[in-house]
Amino acid sequence: MGKRALKKRIESLKKRVGEHEMKIIQEKGKRMPDDDLIHHWEMEITAFLGNIERAKKRVINEKTKK
Repeated sequence: MGKRALKKRIESLKKRVGEHEMKIIQEKGKRMPDDDLIHHWEMEITAFLGNIERAKKRVINEKTKK
C-alpha cells in the first residue's frame, strides 16, 4: 500500500472514530441506553485506533525507504 493510500486509510478511520463517538453520545443521551451497543462501538473505536497507529508506522517506514 502506497503512502497516499495509507494517508487516505488513516483519514477514513478517523472519520469512522468520529461517527462512532457521535453514536455513543446519542445512545447515552437516551432514557435507557443500550450498554451492549455502546460497548460494541467502543471496541470498534479501539480497533480503529490500533489500525490508525499501524498505518502511521507504515507511512513513516515508506518515508525512510526513500
